[in-house]
Amino acid sequence: MSKREEPKYKINRRLGVNLWGRPKSPINRREYGPGQHGQRRKKPSDFGTQLAAKQKLKGYYANIGERQFRRIYEEAVRRRGDTGDNLIELLERRLDAVVYRLKFAPTPFAARQLVNHGHVTVNDKRVDIPSFTVRDGDQIELKAKAKQMALVIEASRSGERDVPDYLEVDHDRMKGRFLRAPKPTDVPYPVTMEPNLVIEYYSR
Repeated sequence: MSKREEPKYKINRRLGVNLWGRPKSPINRREYGPGQHGQRRKKPSDFGTQLAAKQKLKGYYANIGERQFRRIYEEAVRRRGDTGDNLIELLERRLDAVVYRLKFAPTPFAARQLVNHGHVTVNDKRVDIPSFTVRDGDQIELKAKAKQMALVIEASRSGERDVPDYLEVDHDRMKGRFLRAPKPTDVPYPVTMEPNLVIEYYSR
């Protein structure tokens, strides 16, 4: 099983957004946070706004651990160009994110589990590291057993979301290709992401 610190829909309620845009998210019924103090509202500070932006982006990608997320941020800073754009690109190049974007899994958590369990190949080589960096032109395919999984078939046929144009996919063969680096505006987030606030959070 993939490791996560809390149920995914609890993340939604804590952040007050339907992070993955799914119809069954409890935030559709209760917009306040979990717990007895969840309905209390107060205006967040600048720090609180920056923290929420970081938690939202981190949570979206299957609740990446803080240490790993900070490493991604530091790599984004080292690269040339806009740090916010670099951050989004690095997150979208993660193998588990690509598997999710290709609609081989219904959620980022399920995508991470598919990779962890060895069901995914990159350029015909098995890769079981969710954080593996996919490069332009890489071919991603599910292994034969995974292609028959009900969860995979249902996800590929779902109309909940579309495959973005920086990827191409053949759902009959459960095979896709990473075409190019996306810009933040190319990424189909169901909610507004603010990488600039994440940069401000780590730059304090």
